Amino acid sequence: MTSDYSYSEGYLQTAYEDIEEPCSVDHKQNIDNILQLFIHPIICLVGFIGNTLVILTYALYKRTKSMTDVYLLNVAVADILFVVALPLIIYSEQHDWAMGNWSCKLLRCVYSINLYSGMLLLACISGDRYLAIVQARRSYRLRSSTLLYSRLICTAVWLLAFALSLPTLIFYERYQPSSVEFNLYNSTEDNDTPFVCFFRFNSNETSRTMKIMVPSSQVAVGFCLPLLIMGFCYSSVIITLLQVKNFQRHKAVRVVFTVVLVFVACHMPYNIALLYYTINMFSEQNCSHDEAVELAMTITRSLAYLHSCLNPLLYAFIGVNFRNHFRKVLQDIWCFGKKYMSARRSSRVTTELYLSSRRSVDGSNYDNGTSFTM
Repeated sequence: MTSDYSYSEGYLQTAYEDIEEPCSVDHKQNIDNILQLFIHPIICLVGFIGNTLVILTYALYKRTKSMTDVYLLNVAVADILFVVALPLIIYSEQHDWAMGNWSCKLLRCVYSINLYSGMLLLACISGDRYLAIVQARRSYRLRSSTLLYSRLICTAVWLLAFALSLPTLIFYERYQPSSVEFNLYNSTEDNDTPFVCFFRFNSNETSRTMKIMVPSSQVAVGFCLPLLIMGFCYSSVIITLLQVKNFQRHKAVRVVFTVVLVFVACHMPYNIALLYYTINMFSEQNCSHDEAVELAMTITRSLAYLHSCLNPLLYAFIGVNFRNHFRKVLQDIWCFGKKYMSARRSSRVTTELYLSSRRSVDGSNYDNGTSFTM
């Protein structure tokens, strides 16, 4: 009996010695917590205020007179959806996705839709500028039906973004990893493992396919393809502007061109990190390498989030026409606030004078809320 126990103990010790411990993610988790607590709330607040003002500007003052206006309005709507979803994602991650499995699927899907729709809409903007400047004569009839075509294109973009995000909606789940997966090397058995929201598959073949297909489609369709379209369209636009030497046209396209550059600067680092991660997903690497890749993806992902609050700033400081309408919105909001406060002060003074006169007539020394009509 003693010899059997010693053999089992020695066998288990040898088996555990042959297994390498998983890499530590503490440093990456600490950076992620700092970003979620201090950086992401600022992104959400600025993004929500800025994009709301953009939507109000288009709805009340500027109107959507061109196809580019319609596209930029849809970009603002996508950013609004994202900055509303991000705080819920942070809350869910900090509280084991307590809102349930539906929140896991929906919130993760919203970011994916925002990514695809934002990039595809910016590609549409570059195509519209190409038609308006490079192919002005040929595209006149096409662009005369601005609202009809732009709305159809935007609808197609949103449907395509949703279709590309379906794997996230289907395969993401809220689940609790087993204690063996999560605490393999803990001396105590702790079954209180946190819930996660991530891919979950029924077979290894599906798992391998989707883990490669989803990030690959994000890089290819959500970044590289729109980038190629933008590169071709804006290169042609620049060549045309240099030939005709019409700097007014150059000013007109400057805001859109800058928006595209900023979007690329925000999203290219994350897509490069994601592509590198996908290529090396199933290859064995040392812990320092894995930690560096995970840290790079965490930081560059936050840089991609930052873009949602930059577009309104670009409109305000670069687009002359939009800046005038934007200033009009702020002035009207300020004037409305002053009129509201002035009206309240005037109403309060009138009420006090009326009560004072009533007291002098009735001889009452107390307020009677039912003695007058507002």
